[in-house]
Amino acid sequence: MFTLEVKKLSKVAAFTLFAATFAFAGADKAVDGSMEYKVVNGTYAGVYKVNEKAVDAKGFKYGKKPTENELKATRIAVRYDFEGLPEGKGSVARGDELFEQKCAMCHGDMGSGGKGYPKLTGGDIDTLKNQLVHPENGDEPPERSIGAFWPYASTLWWYIKTAMPFPHPMSLSDDDVYAITAYLLSVDEVQIDGEDLDDDYVLTKEKLMKLHMPNEKGFYPDVNGKDGVANMKKFLSNPKNYGTPTKRCMKDCTTGKVVHIKATLDSGITPLVSVKKDLPKETGEKKEDSKFAKLYEDKCNACHSNDAIAPKVGNKESWAARIKQGTETLYTHALKGFKGMPAKGGHADMSDDDVKGIVDYIISKSK
Repeated sequence: MFTLEVKKLSKVAAFTLFAATFAFAGADKAVDGSMEYKVVNGTYAGVYKVNEKAVDAKGFKYGKKPTENELKATRIAVRYDFEGLPEGKGSVARGDELFEQKCAMCHGDMGSGGKGYPKLTGGDIDTLKNQLVHPENGDEPPERSIGAFWPYASTLWWYIKTAMPFPHPMSLSDDDVYAITAYLLSVDEVQIDGEDLDDDYVLTKEKLMKLHMPNEKGFYPDVNGKDGVANMKKFLSNPKNYGTPTKRCMKDCTTGKVVHIKATLDSGITPLVSVKKDLPKETGEKKEDSKFAKLYEDKCNACHSNDAIAPKVGNKESWAARIKQGTETLYTHALKGFKGMPAKGGHADMSDDDVKGIVDYIISKSK
């Protein structure tokens, strides 16, 4: 374990890091959920016990000093203000090609959305801008697309870099990410410096840093900048923002006669609700099969439950030609990787025998 270097974090980011991760205490106060509480008689908020022997954040002494290589592994974050954004470039045309290869299987053509995966494009930016300038024209929130909803262009780049594509995250180069970002901004009709992003447009770090997304100011509370902590405290201290009463008495709550629910489970419900409490019947599934069924659910189901990503287990048409290739071929594909699937499905810690057992399980369910 090593301590996290926070020297380069802003005061807001450092405060959020500690407050969001755990409550820490000094001799006279504790911080929890971005709120400060006085410590009285070994507790704060009158309820929570405080370890008075604990050292506060300024004197945190656990762990060891990280090595330079360990620090490099943590320096992949790109902040809302573009700090951490690396150099790179990519064209809209190249992004179009990459999106088709890496992303369309889940997010649909041009980011229009896929089964079980969000749409990325299609929000009406003009309507959004009209709402921001003239809120009386409608209370509907912006459609959840990149152009009309995403707050910061820098974190869009960061999310694609660290989390996508879903079956193989962190596999894209920085230039690839710039290209895909450029393509998504283009099809969402986002402009940079008043310029449309056509196929020949090349997005660079300098150009991306000029972009302020249309809905950047549409989120609350604003937790960024020097007033971020104060804004969060003000928001959390107002019970109206999250529907809790200002005082909790938890006694004498009734204001009139208690009315008992008269409806029964069989009143107007179709089909009727089952009230049986029997244990599930034994399926006769072999213990070994059960083991690989669980491994499949844990390791493989995320992709193989959707034909848009990988052949769906149980779909006989999808598997017929593959099964004809022979079990040994399928073993090789699973162990070494095949097309979009990484070796062992990205789970290098699995043994070869477990991978083969999963393959056998999939075949048995897909014949």
